[in-house]
Amino acid sequence: MGRASLTEAWIEIDRNGEAWLQGAHIPEYLQGTWNNHSPRRKRKLLLHRAELDKLAQRVQAKGYTIVPLELYFTGGRVKLEIALARGKQDWDKRQALREAQDKREAARAMAAANRRRG
Repeated sequence: MGRASLTEAWIEIDRNGEAWLQGAHIPEYLQGTWNNHSPRRKRKLLLHRAELDKLAQRVQAKGYTIVPLELYFTGGRVKLEIALARGKQDWDKRQALREAQDKREAARAMAAANRRRG
């Protein structure tokens, strides 16, 4: 029904080498019965062993994390597109905050100039 949310979700690889989707919100099935699933439960992902090993190696060695990008249906199965991502450094965060603040100030100045003119 298009109500699943992947914001704040990540993929974790456990000791057994299994991938789990954590933090995703997939709401209960509306026509379900008393034994519906929990919306925030962790869900097992099916990946080939070579893919799991490669992802686990990158996550452990370089401080990357695996994030879900898109959730879709294909042939009666749910597919999850994932990516390897690196978090922002402190200096990068400061730069992004500064850019956002500059944009706000520019928009405020333009609005003030338009009010004076009109």
